[in-house]
Amino acid sequence: MGGPLEPLFDVEEMELSFGPQHPSTHGVLRVMLKLDGEKIMDAKPIIGYLHRGTEKLFETEPFPQCIPHTDRLDYVASATNNQGFVVTMEKLLGITIPPRAAYIRMILAELGRISSHLVWLATHAIDLGAITPFFYNFREREEILDLFEAYCGARLTLNTMRIGGVPFELPDGWVDRCSDFIDRFPAHVDEYEQLLTENRIWKRRTVGVGVISAEEAIEMGLTGPPLRGSGVKWDIRKVFPYDHYDEIDFEIPVGTNGDTYDRYLVRLQEMRQSARIVRQCLDKLPDGPVIAKVPKVLRAPEGMVYASVEAPKGELGYFIVTTPKGTKPYRCHVRPPSFINLQALPEMVQGLLVADLVAVIGTLDIVLGEIDR
Repeated sequence: MGGPLEPLFDVEEMELSFGPQHPSTHGVLRVMLKLDGEKIMDAKPIIGYLHRGTEKLFETEPFPQCIPHTDRLDYVASATNNQGFVVTMEKLLGITIPPRAAYIRMILAELGRISSHLVWLATHAIDLGAITPFFYNFREREEILDLFEAYCGARLTLNTMRIGGVPFELPDGWVDRCSDFIDRFPAHVDEYEQLLTENRIWKRRTVGVGVISAEEAIEMGLTGPPLRGSGVKWDIRKVFPYDHYDEIDFEIPVGTNGDTYDRYLVRLQEMRQSARIVRQCLDKLPDGPVIAKVPKVLRAPEGMVYASVEAPKGELGYFIVTTPKGTKPYRCHVRPPSFINLQALPEMVQGLLVADLVAVIGTLDIVLGEIDR
């Protein structure tokens, strides 16, 4: 009667398979969790459910026909996928594109960045229980998709850039429609902020959650908002300018604490900056051709090349190896930001609760099309 009390239950770690069917894992990500109650001791991302062999498909197609395959990587921001591939090929072939084509590319890429961040905010918010932003975000995204459709006939996988420029001239009235949207858009971002930024429930779910320091982010190779949220001012558009980004004035938003809340603020500011870039491009849009004079059959010199662009999720790079007078890549490797950023997940969630895992997956803004490829 007077001896020490025996524990009622044994304390054991439990393994839990989170996903791939769970809505917050996008249907094709599985995370094997090691739990102590609801506390995460370890998390192991398991990928490959969406693998399509894209990098091998590049080796079977002539250079121009590789572009539609890039659309299927980050399928909510396909314009920047196109941009990364054609910028790499132009570097390899020594092609200079016309100024008008460069400005049209930047407009399409920045509209795609806004569209991607809108999808991120809509899904991230609904994962954490905020339903209203979902409807607001998709309202603006529809307008952007309408602009894409008016330009190239597609809304999601655009195939909207070519080696040497862009395939089409802007249709009549398109500039005015785009200008009208860009003028109205900052007020919509204000609406999102009114719903979330000082919302006490939102802050409870995001402040101090998924913290990663600047040193850790650099060591892991993170790019994009996950890196800038930790206070590192790194953006490919500024560091290694492509197209005509060196002629455009814009800021690089950065955070201070490296948590989920800071990454949210960084992406909101990036949407404002993208609208600012589009406005300058529309104002500066020069006359002239939209594609350079390139041969109908592109033959590359023997060699290898790497170039990258600042995609909405981080640095998107293409490494291409060619043979003498080859008409298709001998080898092609994609450096996708989501794949690299996902490796930070175990470090970011250790010691958090299972509910926080949903917030951290959302704050990384991964897309499995470019993780699995």
